[in-house]
Amino acid sequence: MKIADVRKRAFAMPLTSPAFPPGPYRFVDREYLIIAYRTDKAALEAVIPEPLTFDEPIVKYEFIRMPDSTGFGDYTESGQVVPVKFNGKDGNYTLAMFLNDGPPIAPLPADPIERAQTITMLQLSQPVIEADPAAVIATSGSTGAPKRVLLSRDAMRASAQATNHRLGGPGQWVLNLPPTHVAGVQVLFRSVLAGVELLSDGIPGEPGIIPPGMPGIGCIGP
Repeated sequence: MKIADVRKRAFAMPLTSPAFPPGPYRFVDREYLIIAYRTDKAALEAVIPEPLTFDEPIVKYEFIRMPDSTGFGDYTESGQVVPVKFNGKDGNYTLAMFLNDGPPIAPLPADPIERAQTITMLQLSQPVIEADPAAVIATSGSTGAPKRVLLSRDAMRASAQATNHRLGGPGQWVLNLPPTHVAGVQVLFRSVLAGVELLSDGIPGEPGIIPPGMPGIGCIGP
């Protein structure tokens, strides 16, 4: 990997598959509480990497409520930030950060050609501005070329709950469609929400096989 590649992808980690979209980011209606405290100098020196330095052994513990932020959804964050210097310039070093949220997933095909086509179609380099994103995914293309859609957590949860209600409760699902499309990822989500093991014959896109006498099969497919 060249220096230019690192600079181009260094907006998020890991470099080979950034977890978040590139900025700029917008944080709307955020609320925060920051507690600054003095700690042991030697203990802080042990965790701050060179060539960073600090003037005082001060750590800031922050609690931030983020109801609406670009590409990150609705979440709460807490962590430790240390005021540092780099070549005489002031900055902050994030010592620890904990979130109750993550970026939307983008299921991709295993086939290299299909994978490249899907990445282009999904526009993964573009920031996701909708709140509460769960997945950026392709439609099945049954009515034409596959299209990019964004599924929110609330929408996926509501769909799974409505399905359970219609079927009289959660059942065991068979994955008979690729999880790289909406129908397949919905089956995965319904299984997770129901707390049951997903059945599959291990061949993406092929019908799942139901073992003889398997109890508790609520429905097959989407």
